[in-house]
Amino acid sequence: MYLQKISLVNFKNITSQTFDFQEKINCFVGDNGIGKTNILDAIYYLSFAKSYFNPIALQNIRHGEDFFMIEGNYILGERDEKIVCSLKKGQKKILKRNDKAYEKFSEHIGQIPLVIISPADRDLIVEGSETRRKFIDGVISQQDKDYLQNLIQYNKVVSQRNALLKYFAANRTFDALNLKIYDEQLISYGTIIYKKRAAFLERFVPIFNEKYQIISEDKETVNLVYKSQLQTMSFEKLLTQNLEKDKILQYTTVGIHKDDLSFEIGEYPIKKFGSQGQQKSYLIALKLAQFQFIKEQSNVVPILLLDDVFDKLDEHRVSQIINLVNKDEFGQIFITDTHAERTEEVIKKSNKPYQMFKL
Repeated sequence: MYLQKISLVNFKNITSQTFDFQEKINCFVGDNGIGKTNILDAIYYLSFAKSYFNPIALQNIRHGEDFFMIEGNYILGERDEKIVCSLKKGQKKILKRNDKAYEKFSEHIGQIPLVIISPADRDLIVEGSETRRKFIDGVISQQDKDYLQNLIQYNKVVSQRNALLKYFAANRTFDALNLKIYDEQLISYGTIIYKKRAAFLERFVPIFNEKYQIISEDKETVNLVYKSQLQTMSFEKLLTQNLEKDKILQYTTVGIHKDDLSFEIGEYPIKKFGSQGQQKSYLIALKLAQFQFIKEQSNVVPILLLDDVFDKLDEHRVSQIINLVNKDEFGQIFITDTHAERTEEVIKKSNKPYQMFKL
């Protein structure tokens, strides 16, 4: 699978541009702020129908315009595929595959598997647990449609239960039977999600550790630990024990929407005890593990986007990453960098077809 061509109209800072791509390596080089990352984001958009960097869709329309459009032409096995994503102000976003619009964007997830490695990934370390849950959910959802549907339903029920708790507080009333309906749904969806997350991490963590050891040349030990309230108690007991607290706070305080991942170096949080280079290596290992996991589960080689990946890394770590990426297990790769010479020098060593786009 590879992206043959992309056309952009009014996407972020790009007025109108078309790029024809190499099947293996494509590099965008140029100064900061010129739009290199925006091209990668457009490629990401075609896989997920949303931006990796800006969740507010309207802000991805070029300033002063009233719509954007991204069109991608892919080769999937023997087939040609066309994916188009567009948004016009005042209207709903449209996602089409071979001229047929999707009713639900969730149906498209996993059709064009893709992994992005970006400086924005640092949010996984510095932000709250929601960011790390989204990472787990994103990896599992690309190859498990049922998981994604259960997650959508679970989040819907949490919102409905929270609304009911607010209603009880505002009206100084309580209806245990009504609440029980939502509790039963939460337990049903939540238990499935918990089990799938636990099973996923059991397979994922060894892959992640292996990638990190290669990048760091076995200099440091790292770990990735799953934390869930369901590890110590059934969901039903959790809800029963925390009912009074939920009534006072007017929202659901327990459940798999509170799960987290602990990122550790040695036995300490990498957020506090890891250097910039170690943190970046950790995140790259995490994403390369995601790549391998999706590839193994789907039997399709994902597209790999490397945004400014050489920044804040010493020469040793850069060469280890390039050695990893040069292996034949990778398919089409897109790279951005500010230094054209550095990029070309590194890419030449791969002995694979490549193309440089100087912006």
